[in-house]
Amino acid sequence: MGVDLPVFPRKRNVFVFTCPVSIPGCPLVIDPTGLWFRPERDRFLCGIPADPDPDVTPDDFDIDHALFESHAWPVLAHRVPAFEAVRLTSARSGHYDYNTFDQNAFLGPVPGIPNLLLASGFSGHGLQHAPGVGRALAEYIRFGAYRTLDLAALSYARFPAMRPLRELNVI
Repeated sequence: MGVDLPVFPRKRNVFVFTCPVSIPGCPLVIDPTGLWFRPERDRFLCGIPADPDPDVTPDDFDIDHALFESHAWPVLAHRVPAFEAVRLTSARSGHYDYNTFDQNAFLGPVPGIPNLLLASGFSGHGLQHAPGVGRALAEYIRFGAYRTLDLAALSYARFPAMRPLRELNVI
């Protein structure tokens, strides 16, 4: 279609660990380093982006266990002293459709290309935003405009105009 879309796959590793100390009421925590963690029943999930954060091939699902040992665990232990004694139990990896321009989604029409609507580049927020995006795009298809949720700020037009919509703490 001739659209310059700055969306590329980025690999993310999710590490699962146990902690011998109970931490009741622990919320989702996002550290300024980019590390995040949250409880999941009797375990914890965590992740930290690689630095640098390179393009990956579509078939690269190798888990970077060294990323946990060298980057995630020291931050975890500094943030929550009880995490010094964690035990890694499993890990997985997957890809995000990562918007390298401003880490936010591109939604809605592409100027100059009739009937092309985008919903891309969520940078890991896709599932969280899916209900609102689905509703907004359905309204756009049905009425030619957003009605309930005005998502015009996420328009593709911001890219050629070089007007990024910055979001910090993308995990």
